[in-house]
Amino acid sequence: MAESFGVDPERYDQARPHYPDALVERIVAASPGPDVLDVGCGTGIEARQFQAAGCAVLGVDPDARMAEFARRTGVEVEVATFEAWDPAGRTFDAVVAGQAWHWVDPVAGAAKAARVLRPGGRLAVFAHVFEPPPPVAEAFAAAYRRAAPDSPLILHARSAKPAQDVYQTMFATAIDGIRQSGEFGEPDQWRFDWEQRYTREEWLNLLPTTGALTRLPPDELAEVLNAVGTAIDEIGGGFTMAYTTMAATAARSGAAVESGNAGVSPGV
Repeated sequence: MAESFGVDPERYDQARPHYPDALVERIVAASPGPDVLDVGCGTGIEARQFQAAGCAVLGVDPDARMAEFARRTGVEVEVATFEAWDPAGRTFDAVVAGQAWHWVDPVAGAAKAARVLRPGGRLAVFAHVFEPPPPVAEAFAAAYRRAAPDSPLILHARSAKPAQDVYQTMFATAIDGIRQSGEFGEPDQWRFDWEQRYTREEWLNLLPTTGALTRLPPDELAEVLNAVGTAIDEIGGGFTMAYTTMAATAARSGAAVESGNAGVSPGV
């Protein structure tokens, strides 16, 4: 599934939300310099944000279609999985991954990140957590069950766990991998809360870029989007999404860790 997101990189880049500026600024401030390696950079959304913050960014992504789009926006990208990527002796001040670290082996990935980080370098992996309003979420789930009844995502959806719990489990795995690598100081978890308003058109433009829908055939995708669109119409044609962007981060061992960041930081 990791390479299914490249079916429509233009839509992906247009529809996917950016990351909070405060997250980017905090990573830059906690790193010893401006050289950033972006793992699973996709179309370059976070890479361009780090560039705007004054960083030099190299992206690595397994999907050549996503990489080509990112290059057209001014991001240097090499096509490979992170595990197979050859750093060729290059080192960085920060290794970051937005919405991508769950595709990387958590222990081997952390160990490789340590090998390419300079003294004091920082690993930061982050992702958005969000849940649409119940009528929109329920319409999506019902339509997706009809369109793809055999999808493994159906079983996941039936677990009825809140998105926050699912992502917390994912970040716990990332943090455990960082610890097991033995290459970093004690990991921290950062949290940033924010909101974004969506019109019906904007949300229906984003949905096809999500993992549940990137591999659906056009007729089944249309069924899901029609159901969700109707639900949005019934609540007034739009909604405000509450986002939480979570990050797991640690400094390479032997360097001073940013002070005051133990535990979960308050949202900004």
